[in-house]
Amino acid sequence: MEIALNLKVSRRSVNTWVSNYLSDGVAGLEAKKALGRTCPLSIKQRERLFDYIDQHSRSSKGGRLTGEAIRLYIANEFQVNYHPNAIYKLLHLLCFSWITSRSKHPKQSQAVQDEFKKNAN
Repeated sequence: MEIALNLKVSRRSVNTWVSNYLSDGVAGLEAKKALGRTCPLSIKQRERLFDYIDQHSRSSKGGRLTGEAIRLYIANEFQVNYHPNAIYKLLHLLCFSWITSRSKHPKQSQAVQDEFKKNAN
């Protein structure tokens, strides 16, 4: 059984591949990490931000942390302005979901929850 693939590659791409192969051999054909803008926060600042988000999400005082709250924290604490959309990319870089968990309500009772689960069945 034959599978026909209709792939189109631009002449420029082929010329680049040939040039890379001729200059660097097979290693020249390996995919390279795309260069992009570096993070404006230093590693230490990112660690502090991670700790802030982690501690806030575990707080027993109630409330929740939003992207806007994180953006304002960064602006006030590190004097770095982020676009609102970039906050979620930063959260991803820090291994956080863009949806943060809600902290525990101050009046939350594990015993009441367990009793409810028993009665629900």
